[in-house]
Amino acid sequence: MTAIRVLLVDDDPLVRAGLSFMMGGADDIEIVGEAADGGEVEALVDRTRPDVVLMDIRMPTVDGLTATERLRAREDAPQVVVLTTFHADEQVLRALRVGAAGFVLKDTPPTEILAAVRRVAAGDPVLSPSVTRQLMQHAAGTAADTRRARARARMAVLNDREREVAVAVGRGLANAEIATGLFMSVATVKTHVSRVLAKLDLNNRVQIALLAYDAGLLDEEQGEQGERERH
Repeated sequence: MTAIRVLLVDDDPLVRAGLSFMMGGADDIEIVGEAADGGEVEALVDRTRPDVVLMDIRMPTVDGLTATERLRAREDAPQVVVLTTFHADEQVLRALRVGAAGFVLKDTPPTEILAAVRRVAAGDPVLSPSVTRQLMQHAAGTAADTRRARARARMAVLNDREREVAVAVGRGLANAEIATGLFMSVATVKTHVSRVLAKLDLNNRVQIALLAYDAGLLDEEQGEQGERERH
């Protein structure tokens, strides 16, 4: 089995040492490099070819948000998991919007951090439905109407089935759950998700969820469900 290659990016050497020590005991994970600032990341990625980057947000010269945006704009970009001390920080939300696959808290138990790395390497976002809702609720507020109009315009390129899948992703459902709910195979769900990502020029399922929320599709779906239940 090929080990998951991980790059650690944090300006605190103690955090890097702790993560390196903890991950060093996992047979399926290999630490291929460390960086103390976001400005070092692209060169290290070119040299070490990581599968996953664990990225701190607050760094003195180039922050993790900028580094994440630069990385995710590249072809064959590694997945990025944001390291943070907050559950619903505005900068975490911005990192997710530019392509991070999720986040983990710095005080997360080691087994959960290892699980997060494995999930992201496998293509799954590291956000539970409850955390996704918390982040999206945190995003509501300033310029919400403008954001909704723009999101609706972007979502208009989807056909009805793709829109249904996008809403299901926004609800935090896994592919198997979406397949059951929409009466299709898991392979078909994966195809629809890939098409949604391509049509909307997005990197991952987290961004689909955020865009669906911005467009108000989750509110509409909940309202329709409530109307069905009343009848």
